[in-house]
Amino acid sequence: MARAPRPSPVPTLLRLLSSNPSLSAAAAAHAALLKSSSLSSAVPVAATALLTAYANAGLPGAASRLFDEMPARDAVAWNALLACLVRHARAGAAAAAAFRGMAASGLPPTPATLCTMLKACAASRAARPGRQLHARGVVSCHADADVIVATALVDLYMSCGLVEDAMRVFVLTRCPKDAALHNAVLSGCVENGWFSHAFSMLRQRTELNGISLTSALTACAATANLAYGMQVHCKALRGEFDSDTILCNALIDMYAKCGRATAARIVFDRMATRNVVSWSSMIDAYSCHGHGVDALDLFKLMEKAAPMVLPNAITFLVVLSACGHSGLVDEAQSMLHLMKSKYGIDPQPEHYACLIDMLGRTWDLYCSLTASRNKSSSAIFVAMLNTCRANMDAARGKTVAVRMLEVDPRNPGIHVLISNFHAAMRQWSESNESRRIIVDTGLRKEAASSHVCFG
Repeated sequence: MARAPRPSPVPTLLRLLSSNPSLSAAAAAHAALLKSSSLSSAVPVAATALLTAYANAGLPGAASRLFDEMPARDAVAWNALLACLVRHARAGAAAAAAFRGMAASGLPPTPATLCTMLKACAASRAARPGRQLHARGVVSCHADADVIVATALVDLYMSCGLVEDAMRVFVLTRCPKDAALHNAVLSGCVENGWFSHAFSMLRQRTELNGISLTSALTACAATANLAYGMQVHCKALRGEFDSDTILCNALIDMYAKCGRATAARIVFDRMATRNVVSWSSMIDAYSCHGHGVDALDLFKLMEKAAPMVLPNAITFLVVLSACGHSGLVDEAQSMLHLMKSKYGIDPQPEHYACLIDMLGRTWDLYCSLTASRNKSSSAIFVAMLNTCRANMDAARGKTVAVRMLEVDPRNPGIHVLISNFHAAMRQWSESNESRRIIVDTGLRKEAASSHVCFG
């Protein structure tokens, strides 16, 4: 009795590769396909699937080597290689060489080929090679009749700032235009500042999805168009897109840019899911309107939401900005320390710039108040000297100290504060000199009192 032929393992392996794009799965499938001689087949279905699996597992080198070993390559195999090279940031010489190799093998580019290469050109903002691909696509596969290629062309031209060319592609596309193509044009107009065109497209469309609504809100925020932004909000509610986190983040930004921090907070409080952008956007909304205390309170709530959501460098930047707009110097210093000590985020130049700008405005305020020699100068001098000490600003601290001595040189509390300031600056001789003056002049500081009173 003859044995029944064993079923081919290829279909099972292909299903495994498509459902589990991991290194272990790819390696196991590779071994099994080699054993079954499937990789040497003239029909490169199995080899192409394995190539894609290596690409999905983050191994473009293994994918390229496998492609070089394939005895036969069809357009699908070439497209899989191109997609792998572009996906893993090898979209320059390697992708161009593969594209030329495909042409040299006698295979014309397919719509999938053009989309992949146009994506590479868009990522590198390479307009000239993109135009060449456009011309080749019109000749070889009627690119103006393929909505996916048209969308890729619009993305390319919008990425390169060539809005008129993108609009021309949109108008001349002969096939039915889908939502993806409309969204590509809409988002491209918004990114390039063509807001009037964006609003015109929105008025022409009756069906809007989450992507188009988000683009509309971005345009409303950029132009401070509250009336239209509220209409978009209503459309989002009617379409039940209000549970979309990205769209809600855009709503928060729109209301903040239009001067409605309270409305932004209502959207924030009603969000089903918040990410770090949600928290940072709401804190920034408070910052832009001078509500520094509210921004800090919200940041404390964000800390309680950890570890679900953790602040990042941008979060701390908007918190520092909020402190700066409200003159919260001590709180800003605490935030700068917290971001490194608790969250392991190294402050960048822009974080220090916020604090420096804040201290600079504090100094300008000090100068304007003390110029009038008013009776409130006591608290101003003490606060300013303490700020200079906390920030190790020896030059400005010395200026404040000289001014304090000019106002009331016989106040012992002044000399103690100045001595402590110089000690913090490690200026030991100046610190000892302030103490010596107290002894030599017979000044006496009141016990258990740090109150400084100027005449």
